Amino acid sequence: MRKYNRILAVFISLYLLLALGTGMVLYRMQGERDREFKVEINRICHEISVGTHPGQVDLGRYRDVYGIEVLTLDEAESRESVEMFFKDVNDGNVVVKPWIADGSLKGYLRFLYREEYMSLDGVMMTVQAALALMAVSVTGVLLYLKYRVIKPFNRVSELPYELAKGHLKGEVKQEKNRYFGNFLWGIGQLKDTLEVTKKRRLELEREKKKMLLSLSHDMKTPLGTIKLYGKALEQGLYDTEEKKRHAARQIGVKAEEIEGYVAEIVRNSKEDILDIRVEMGEFYLEELVRRVADTYVEKCAVRMVELVIGKYENRIVRGNLDRALEVIDNVMENAFKYGDGRRIEFSFYEEDYCQLIRIFNTGKAVSENDLNHIFESFFRGTNSMGQQGSGLGLYICREIMRKMDGEVFAERDKDGMGIVMVFR
Repeated sequence: MRKYNRILAVFISLYLLLALGTGMVLYRMQGERDREFKVEINRICHEISVGTHPGQVDLGRYRDVYGIEVLTLDEAESRESVEMFFKDVNDGNVVVKPWIADGSLKGYLRFLYREEYMSLDGVMMTVQAALALMAVSVTGVLLYLKYRVIKPFNRVSELPYELAKGHLKGEVKQEKNRYFGNFLWGIGQLKDTLEVTKKRRLELEREKKKMLLSLSHDMKTPLGTIKLYGKALEQGLYDTEEKKRHAARQIGVKAEEIEGYVAEIVRNSKEDILDIRVEMGEFYLEELVRRVADTYVEKCAVRMVELVIGKYENRIVRGNLDRALEVIDNVMENAFKYGDGRRIEFSFYEEDYCQLIRIFNTGKAVSENDLNHIFESFFRGTNSMGQQGSGLGLYICREIMRKMDGEVFAERDKDGMGIVMVFR
């Protein structure tokens, strides 16, 4: 963008210089025409001063001056003559000079000159040259935009569609002009992330299928035993009460084994739902707040929700900036979804050497019972009726915060609900 701004600035500067230069040329041409008749008058005055009578001046040698009228000192005594002599002076194309000869004033000279306008051909040539240069400049800029911006954009515009179709192989080629450098780098990172996620998801699916096959195979033995004991009891094959109680106990034991397998299936279904990986580091709190503001100030304005960001000290906190933003995204999504749309407030405070960020939204808080379970996977509270969701948002928040050596918890308030993020 900076390079494009420089090109735009150069183009505007070129236009201003061209306009200024054209104006100066035209003004100079006009000035030269104004000076020509004055030079001729000065030459004639010099010729008269050295002894030539005004009536003997050869005006054929001059281009602009075409007439000389004389008012002698004797004629100057007549008011009528003076008025006739000076009556057109203010109308233009007339210049009055004193007639000085042999060092003495003889009267006054009235010079008549032609006011020729600038040559139309010269003006047209100047304007045409300026327009031609402007056209070349505009054409150059348009061609530059075509080959350096529009065509590369057309090439990269297909990348999101390819990613959406699951075509994750191959590299994202960088453009030489670097206009789309960050965009292509981001697309490349997205492609790599999707590819790793897809590979990890396939591995998890494979492991879960293996686990289910193994558990289903292990469950066949106790199930078969239960069926045999059940059929034996049904058909009355045991002739003593001791044998019947033994069969009943075996059925109970095998049922407990099956319960253990079922519990393992349930436990494995809850574990590793998401492969959340966090690269630990450090970041400034100010950077987190800036990115939150960049994302949500406009969104809240569109939704007519008051967004309040409280005062904070720009501390360094441990964790991952992108993952912290992911937690805030999930919390904000819940605030938009379950809040009453009046206010969302960020407040910052320190406690036990930890940086706490509290995100509060007005509205009806969850029940005391739901409060104890909202961070569990697939849990949806009683206030989620009619709202779309998977019940994984806050679960993901908790997993991310714990992997950043932090914590997250919820608070009920009379005016709404608060989620507190704890950074070490």
